[in-house]
Amino acid sequence: MKQVVQNYKTGELAVLDVPTPGCKPGGVLVRTAYSLISTGTELMKVSEAGMSMVGKARSRPDQVAKVMQSVAVNGVPATYRKVMGKLDSYTPLGYSLCGVVEQVGEGVDDVKVGDLVACAGNEHALHAEVNWVPRNLYARVPDGLAPRHAAFGTVGSIALQGVRQGEPRLGEVALVIGLGLIGQLVAQLLTASGARVVGVDPDPERCALAERLGAVACGDPASAAVEAAVAELTDGHGVDQVYLAAGGADNQPVELAARLSRDRGRVVDIGKCRLDLPWNAYYEKELDVRFSRSYGPGRYDPEYELDGRDYPIGYVRWTERRNLACFLDLLHRGRVDVEPLVSHIAGFDDAVETYRSLKDGGLKAVAVLFRYPEQPVEAPAPEVAVPAVRGERRPAPPVRRPVRLAFVGAGNYATSMLLPHLVGRDGVELSAVVTTTALSAANARRKFGFAAATTDLDAVLGDPSVDAVFVVTRHSSHAALTRRALLAGKAVFVEKPLALSQEELAGVLAAVEESGNDRIQVGFNRRFAPLLQEARRRFGPRTGPASLRYLVNAGRLQHGSWYLRQTTEGSRFAGEGGHFIDTASWLLGADPVSVYAAATPGHHDLQVVLGYPDGSTATLSYVTTGASAFPKETLDLIADGKVLRLDDFVRASVHGPERWVSSRLPKARDKGQNAELAAFVRAVRTGGPMPVPLESLVATTAATLAVQAGLASGAPVTLERPR
Repeated sequence: MKQVVQNYKTGELAVLDVPTPGCKPGGVLVRTAYSLISTGTELMKVSEAGMSMVGKARSRPDQVAKVMQSVAVNGVPATYRKVMGKLDSYTPLGYSLCGVVEQVGEGVDDVKVGDLVACAGNEHALHAEVNWVPRNLYARVPDGLAPRHAAFGTVGSIALQGVRQGEPRLGEVALVIGLGLIGQLVAQLLTASGARVVGVDPDPERCALAERLGAVACGDPASAAVEAAVAELTDGHGVDQVYLAAGGADNQPVELAARLSRDRGRVVDIGKCRLDLPWNAYYEKELDVRFSRSYGPGRYDPEYELDGRDYPIGYVRWTERRNLACFLDLLHRGRVDVEPLVSHIAGFDDAVETYRSLKDGGLKAVAVLFRYPEQPVEAPAPEVAVPAVRGERRPAPPVRRPVRLAFVGAGNYATSMLLPHLVGRDGVELSAVVTTTALSAANARRKFGFAAATTDLDAVLGDPSVDAVFVVTRHSSHAALTRRALLAGKAVFVEKPLALSQEELAGVLAAVEESGNDRIQVGFNRRFAPLLQEARRRFGPRTGPASLRYLVNAGRLQHGSWYLRQTTEGSRFAGEGGHFIDTASWLLGADPVSVYAAATPGHHDLQVVLGYPDGSTATLSYVTTGASAFPKETLDLIADGKVLRLDDFVRASVHGPERWVSSRLPKARDKGQNAELAAFVRAVRTGGPMPVPLESLVATTAATLAVQAGLASGAPVTLERPR
């Protein structure tokens, strides 16, 4: 691919052929449609690169200070080599673009291949044909917004963050000093917020442009007209806020800000200008000086920008990404207009000449865009491998005494849906409960009669008297804990999901192969539900392909639920979708061979179509926007002139040559947990096979993971089985 670069030592600009970046987890690969030249920041960098070494030092005293510190620590020769090596290297340019998602990395579920996104960051939204962009530095472009306008997203976020720092209120008067690209956007955003704007710039064309876009009055900083306009709009009190959007070494902007501000006014620095504050002027008015840091909260925080850790909205309302999405929305609704700011659109191949023209003054512009050659996006046919279960499996001896169970975790599901079915069960002893906090372990011991309560997992896994371990912790720990228990020689009951990624699933199977211990049961309980078992028996065998429809009216989660922590716990469907895939596969008597997934915006409602070897299909509708009064789960199975109907595990019916309807009397909803636990305990006691073959558990897990791949690609996913 091609990328614009600059050598900071020589000032050389070039369009180089460089390797295309890979698509890493937590981000997307984006093919650029338009990228925006920041005529302020980028031209300053280009101009500095053309200076002599002395000129570079004068323009960047902060870097000179770092060099002197390095000299003191490392000496002159080492520091010289380090500085020259850094200067004599190609560096990228650009930080604001719009493009099309070409590939989606693992863990990303909010966009898919083919989506249009706006991207930010001076390491991720470069003037390059393809960029890898982490999750928190892109935002989906609203339908109907032109890509060239969406390319303003980053610069617009900078302006928006500056305005947020000024906290404008309806009816206030604001002064914008510097009407370049950022200043023009600040003026429009202030106008949109209900403030009246006065603009200052020595360029009359920029002043006229700002007035056309909503400013009340604009003029030269030395013009008496500006002071007159401020006096008239404020009854002589001065402006409520000043935005410094100018650059350069002149101290005039901060002096003008003090002169035209009211008592206790706000001064916000957005641009990189000289800030020798005249102490008397700022002190006497007690001016509130604020800085605006780039695109907003999250900037320069690697955990936010690179690791994708968002800030809770209750604590940080407007982050980098939320600012970016907000600015795109303002563009889409016509509250901000960037088209009049576009002075020139250049072909990407003409990038070097465009920079030279801007630097030399031949091209006078507020905003310049690079347009990239259109490339058809051809997404590879996605595949998800269904790992093989390998290794020699050792037989499990029968247990001649009561089966001793240990629980890892004692949360709500364990205490409400599992333990009540095990307490007092013949042939079962609750040996130990392990939790991360001492008090929760003590509570579980008191309520359910565990022989021991501890926070020491190693001690429990090393106890030869423990026959089986229940893993009922949060989703992100399931695979690792299952692996440890298998290697310790224990039978394992792990609540769904078994794994949240292909790597986690491979790790579990590696433990099976290493230990020869395949004694695993995943908590897919619905196939054990007595009512569904009876309905399946009444439906009988089938000869042709079947169609299955499964509606899951999941409902919304309460605020603060750990299920919402998708970056660590996986998506909600990844957590519980295996339940429904397992049920469908059990009813159809096979494991799926393909998965197609589609979702509504925000992934609130999900449609998953599973394909099976004999041509059968299962459609799962997993929705969170339905009515809470409607049953949670309804299922229909249709084949050979027969229909099986299940209503939320309370009623069932079979329609065909012979009609069967379950009792119409209300029954307790039994989703099979008791029968599943009985089957698991029996398998542990007798040494017989686990209730569900490991191969089926692996296939269901792989199909659940394939849903994410399907959402990302927008195409059917083939489940590749080992040959």
